[in-house]
Amino acid sequence: MKMHPKQILSKFLCRVAIATVTSAMAAGIALASPPANLIVVPPAKLPASARQSGEAMFLHETIDGTTLLYIEQDQGSRLTIFDVTDPARIKGAGLVEVDAPGPFDFVSSLGSRAELIQFRQSQGTAVLDLHKAKVPVLKTPQGLTLKGAPMPVGHVGLNVSSQVAVDSQVTRDSQIQVINTANSPELNGVPNVKGVREAITKYDTGTMFLLTDDGLFVVRRPVRETDKALRELDYAN
Repeated sequence: MKMHPKQILSKFLCRVAIATVTSAMAAGIALASPPANLIVVPPAKLPASARQSGEAMFLHETIDGTTLLYIEQDQGSRLTIFDVTDPARIKGAGLVEVDAPGPFDFVSSLGSRAELIQFRQSQGTAVLDLHKAKVPVLKTPQGLTLKGAPMPVGHVGLNVSSQVAVDSQVTRDSQIQVINTANSPELNGVPNVKGVREAITKYDTGTMFLLTDDGLFVVRRPVRETDKALRELDYAN
């Protein structure tokens, strides 16, 4: 029997709602109100490699639509990779040893398959080659002689100043409190996430990734995730 489009949509929404509640239960989080609320997923509910802290992180979308999260660990000697395309089903996607002299920061993308990085202590600059996204390679740009603050020039080059930054240290004692205001005029605070080193957001789903002293925390927004799924369904039809 052929189903009416509204029946198909209703069935899809039902599945999304069930998946959202199931994911929240698996994460050990009690939903006191509808799934419009935020869901905070601690490191213990993520792949084991998420339970280790790191130096920095960045998001990268591959040409096939997969979104990968890279976390720099062990003083820059290792990159741990997660597939975060679906925030409800985050998976480990690889672990790569990196030939780096020390910790570094991700500065800017260079086109769609490279990321500019800057070392913290020496102020040196390098490029993370992402042509093989799950096996990235650290490379030194040809002709680079100055050590300083890099500035991307479009998507094809970069300009490096000879001036050395006065303070390159990253603050380690920041704290973020996630606030939920979905169903109440009052601010309902979710337990504080302490020792946040960096926070980045996946904008299509509104997912926030928090790199902390205790590992990776993920703050999910189920409504945004559902909206994205509906947009994709509408585009496919």
